[in-house]
Amino acid sequence: MRQVATINSHGTERIFGMNDVFQFTFLGTGTSLGVPMIGCDCAVCTSTDPRNRRRRSSVYVEAGETRFVIDTSPDFREQALACGLRQVDAVLYTHAHADHILGLDDIRRFNTLQSAVIPVYAMSETLAELRRVFSYIGRPVQPGLYRPQVDFRLVEGPFRVGDVEIAALPVEHGTEHTVGFLLSWRGWRVGYFPDCHRMPEATLAAVRGVQVMVLDTLRYRSHPSHLCVAESLALLQAIGAGRSYLIHLCHDLEHARLESELPPGIRVACDGMVVKV
Repeated sequence: MRQVATINSHGTERIFGMNDVFQFTFLGTGTSLGVPMIGCDCAVCTSTDPRNRRRRSSVYVEAGETRFVIDTSPDFREQALACGLRQVDAVLYTHAHADHILGLDDIRRFNTLQSAVIPVYAMSETLAELRRVFSYIGRPVQPGLYRPQVDFRLVEGPFRVGDVEIAALPVEHGTEHTVGFLLSWRGWRVGYFPDCHRMPEATLAAVRGVQVMVLDTLRYRSHPSHLCVAESLALLQAIGAGRSYLIHLCHDLEHARLESELPPGIRVACDGMVVKV
């Protein structure tokens, strides 16, 4: 069994088997156009720092023996290859924008690897859009065709994937019905909110004091449907997480510069970063 070392609050090293680990991997940390952006020669898009190369936002969660993905970006195949993904027990969707759903077709490879239908969890409007965009899913399979085998499941309240408890919590993101997810496992709590402009008080109350918070931070300037840096930092102060990570960054934000400006406990996420909870 693969083992991972970590340091507890007393500075003592413990060795955990993989069935004791709660961690997540940032598959992508960029906004809808990704970084570098097509046709752009700015300092960030031409940077040689690999942390400034950002695929569209998605995350891979591991909790004990359970593995699942939140959002499948258009870069999902490349992300899965880069991070060595071999198991996907479920897919969760925050909303139905193209940069969060268009990789769903690549789930079919995990159907083959696992010989299993994979559940897909989403709110009603997102589920309807998934069925429209991927209307071929569920049709009778003709010889030679290879389609994702998924079970669309409507999220109407808290649910579980394996032994991870999950709550879909609403946020404002333009005019779209969008959620973030609160993940709970063995008393540990993680908030994942990649697309957010405003957070309702009930959602804020639910995530206050989480061990880890992942939050949208598009750029320095304000934006009508995303948090900017100053807004994200103010919201994170109200949440009071043990650790926080900024994602969904555009090419206005240079990794090293932004990280140098952040208060303790807040970091800039980058593609491939693994965070152990």
